[in-house]
Amino acid sequence: MKFRNLVAALAATVALPFSAAHAVDLEVTHWWTSGGEAAAVKVMADAVNAAGINWVDGAIAGGSNARPIIISRITGGNPMGATQLNTGRDAEDLVKAGLMTDLTAIAEKEGWKDFIRPAKLLDACTYEGKIYCVPVNIHSFQWMWLNRGVYESNGLKVPSNWNEFVEEAPKLKEKGVIPLAVGGEPWQLLGMANVFLVALNDADFYKKINVDKDAEAAAGPQMKKVFDAMAAARNFVDDGTVGRSWNDAANMVITGKAGAQIMGDWAQGEFQVAGQTAGKEYDCLPGLGLNPVLDTGGDAFYFPRPKDDNPDVVDAQLKMASLLVSKDLQVAFNLKKGSLPIRGDIDMSAANACMQKGIKILDDPANILPATEQAFSSDTQGQLEDLWVEFFNNPDMSVEEGQERFVEIIEAAN
Repeated sequence: MKFRNLVAALAATVALPFSAAHAVDLEVTHWWTSGGEAAAVKVMADAVNAAGINWVDGAIAGGSNARPIIISRITGGNPMGATQLNTGRDAEDLVKAGLMTDLTAIAEKEGWKDFIRPAKLLDACTYEGKIYCVPVNIHSFQWMWLNRGVYESNGLKVPSNWNEFVEEAPKLKEKGVIPLAVGGEPWQLLGMANVFLVALNDADFYKKINVDKDAEAAAGPQMKKVFDAMAAARNFVDDGTVGRSWNDAANMVITGKAGAQIMGDWAQGEFQVAGQTAGKEYDCLPGLGLNPVLDTGGDAFYFPRPKDDNPDVVDAQLKMASLLVSKDLQVAFNLKKGSLPIRGDIDMSAANACMQKGIKILDDPANILPATEQAFSSDTQGQLEDLWVEFFNNPDMSVEEGQERFVEIIEAAN
């Protein structure tokens, strides 16, 4: 569907109580600022505007920077009209404090429970039986992205899994190519460790750590494999990892400065913006090619309660929430974003080869795992991030010391 037709179709799905001249302004905060993300957010913003709501863009670069700003504004009495947060426990305290608009009525009217998948995405939006957010996509960290040309032009085999990547990494390094592009931001390193957690073991072990918070498992040989892999990865990176953004790391792979990146499927949007095609210029390996699973996190939108519960603003919030789960927007937005839709009843035949891999994995419930932000509180996530940053950047920290620290965090996790 051409975009101008899409916008018209989306506008027609929402009844407009006001004329365009009297449309309500909704400031929308989000951290979608990379090239691929900007292309996706434009699809969403244009559709919201076409529905008679004025999207006032409040982009904040970097999720780690955005969250405290968003939370501070809401708790400080200066709420935005809508805000992106990760699907999970990011807004738990705000919901408990009664600072979010209740979406239960619109969710029940439209039957969100009947089409949002996996069900735990909506469960993560639910508190005491009421729904306070709308999931807009499914993102998973469980991916590795490779530049095919880097390997082929140097006479090397394009890896089909992590073990083959490790074999080829020294040869790539000899050719002057950085084997692994890594961004040293805390959330990136925690994400990479979680990829190793399941890829080098299995889904059951992942659940023991991230769901059961099993300290005995955390102290065992399977967890040691994760620390060994993170220690080995230190040898595959360059000296510029500290503070590097994920999209800058992705660009290193796109431009051939690096061979691969372990990063969530949001990286795919960067390859698309660069005009590259899955299976041609780049490859994707879910579960590092060893254990194809998805930890199904993603993005959700919350709608902070407006001052004095302004009914016009609340009405606009509910209309935007309805629009975000509509079939047409789910297709158009996620094709740009590189993420999977939260609906299983839509036509995604236009999705590229990597997205098709993800859709196939998602079809089997056994392949679906909770994301870290669904499993742990913000405090526990912060402790894990700090540990992985210190471990990755300090070669003097042994695997044994790192694992001991990890066990302590899991023992106290909530």
